[in-house]
Amino acid sequence: MNPTVITELTVEPLDLPLTEPFAIATGAQHVAHNVLVRLTLADGTTGLGEAAPFTAVSGETQARSLAAIQSVREQLIGREARAWRPLSAWLSEALPDEPSARCGVETALLDALARHHRVPLWVFFGGAGTELDIDMTVTAGDRAHAESSARAIVARGITTLKVKVGALSPELDVERLVAIHQVAPQARLFADANGGYTVPQARAFLAGLENAGVPLSLFEQPVPAEDIDGLAAVTRGSRIPICADESARSAEDVLRLIRERAATGINIKTMKCGVVESLMMWHLARAAGLELMIGGMVESTLAMSCSAHLAAGLGGFHYADLDTPLFIAKHPFRGGYRQQGSRISIADVTSGHGVELA
Repeated sequence: MNPTVITELTVEPLDLPLTEPFAIATGAQHVAHNVLVRLTLADGTTGLGEAAPFTAVSGETQARSLAAIQSVREQLIGREARAWRPLSAWLSEALPDEPSARCGVETALLDALARHHRVPLWVFFGGAGTELDIDMTVTAGDRAHAESSARAIVARGITTLKVKVGALSPELDVERLVAIHQVAPQARLFADANGGYTVPQARAFLAGLENAGVPLSLFEQPVPAEDIDGLAAVTRGSRIPICADESARSAEDVLRLIRERAATGINIKTMKCGVVESLMMWHLARAAGLELMIGGMVESTLAMSCSAHLAAGLGGFHYADLDTPLFIAKHPFRGGYRQQGSRISIADVTSGHGVELA
């Protein structure tokens, strides 16, 4: 038997308590109910993966992800890990509505393969670099919460704040951004509505910030995912870069965004589409001159380290939103990326994504 044949695949719940609810316009998580995947090759090499379903965003649940991965276990055993692209294509057909589950399996597969060959994933993905500057999220809430969150983030040495908006009215969200700008005047500010606004509301929000003299560097997913015409309308009328997130779940979605000039950038999240689909989205976005953000759902250091390898290894990313491990009270892992202030590094990883069970 070839040493890179898959011989085992196991899956179990991974429940991660949060330091505060991760609240966005469409809902909140109090505990990240994720999934841990372990994939073993014939030579004994084991890779780890994580599925992070976020019900408020995708409708996926931990139970669905567990069942989905279990449903493909027997078909994966005996397959050749080196054929990772055909395996990804097969997974997409077998689990079309379970991107987080696919991501967990693909991550474990690529981690095992890279560990077998003793190469870090950032080299596997292209070798462009080993460091990224990340932002940190101010979750949805009131003005007082926004102020205290901003102070705490800046105290960590992180100077880019991504503010969740869209759960309140545009006027109240503007007040939150004004308060944040007052307590952190040097911080770079992003706003992310997660599809929570209509087009008029998005325009009112931008106009309110301009009138208040609050500088915004990026506005992410102002309108619902399916409203591509609305997204294009906001993009055409804005001097602020507009980033598509929920509207960019696949390479096909990115093609439509490019054709319709509906956004100036996209947020690539492996949990939305899987690792391999993310590679195709990156190529399309780069060819079209779109800006790139690497992001995620509410993920531990395991999944976030894989995304760090992907973004640093590929290169060309303008924004890195890899902060959710900072919201997790306790991780059952060690290794992966190192963080100092806003800077994360994977330079010390010698094989795979570098994350081990503690």
